[in-house]
Amino acid sequence: MHRVNAEPESAAPPAGTALRRLAVPVGVLGSVIAAFAYVGTVDPNEPGHYPTCPLLQLTGVFCPGCGGLRSAHAFIHGDLTTALGANALAVVGYGVFAVVWTLWAARAARGRRLRIELGPAQLYGIGVLIAVFTLVRNLPFGAWLHP
Repeated sequence: MHRVNAEPESAAPPAGTALRRLAVPVGVLGSVIAAFAYVGTVDPNEPGHYPTCPLLQLTGVFCPGCGGLRSAHAFIHGDLTTALGANALAVVGYGVFAVVWTLWAARAARGRRLRIELGPAQLYGIGVLIAVFTLVRNLPFGAWLHP
């Protein structure tokens, strides 16, 4: 006798399976929240809490990450203007992370993988954006991008 599965294929996976699939995205989010909580508690504007940027210390040149901790601190405290002033590129990165994490978690819950395939043009574009940001923030007319 042939037995037929009574459950339709479109049925939702069991709750335990969905929770297991979300373990890694939730773990990553938990780590990011912990890091932001630490930076929100330990003010990077007070000297002695965090090391200084080696590039800035040795050359006086702002790297693309300079001001990132101050940006995160201001962002956590709801001061978007100060966060953008400390490192606008970092604030954009927070938004990109939020979107990508949401897509990742939604697909993981459904048992699907998130594949982001960036071609050479996109990768070069990101590299150029970071290079231009770094260059402009180190020129006299780009002082508004200094941390």
